[in-house]
Amino acid sequence: MTTAPTPANPPVTGASFVDTEEMLITKEGLKKLKEELDFLKTTKRQEIAQRLKEAISYGDLSENAEYEEAKNDQAFIEGRILELEKQIKNARIITERTPTKSWTKGKVIDIGSIVTVRNKTDDDEPETYTIVGSMEADPIEHKISNESPIGKALLGREKGDIVEVVAPAGKFKYEILKVA
Repeated sequence: MTTAPTPANPPVTGASFVDTEEMLITKEGLKKLKEELDFLKTTKRQEIAQRLKEAISYGDLSENAEYEEAKNDQAFIEGRILELEKQIKNARIITERTPTKSWTKGKVIDIGSIVTVRNKTDDDEPETYTIVGSMEADPIEHKISNESPIGKALLGREKGDIVEVVAPAGKFKYEILKVA
């Protein structure tokens, strides 16, 4: 007896699982992923193939360190290619906003927002962050993940709000000064 495919009983395919985890990313971030994927598929694969060919020419593969190293590098590169393909397939573009003079109260913070906050707990100077997906987080460039403690606390809030952030270093209060 065969049952028709339903949400509870999906059709069986060649894949052992279905991965539909959405990846939030900017156009710039997606472009970087595609460039890395292209580099790995063309340049790095050829380099590894050449190294394998050279190592094989040395003879006995059982004690050939160059061959083992090239095989390990090949496995790493192929794994990274699969990972990048999955990320690109599941990418959802978020729009980056650019700061303008019209930062106004009432604009709700979301992924892509540029937010200026001041740490009221330590009375620090204001800092400006861009809220991005976890793939693009880069604290040095002031890009914080929507999944980070401060990113989570800021989402859905507005200019003038004070948010409490629980981070590994303790609890902090931030005042939202600007939102774009």
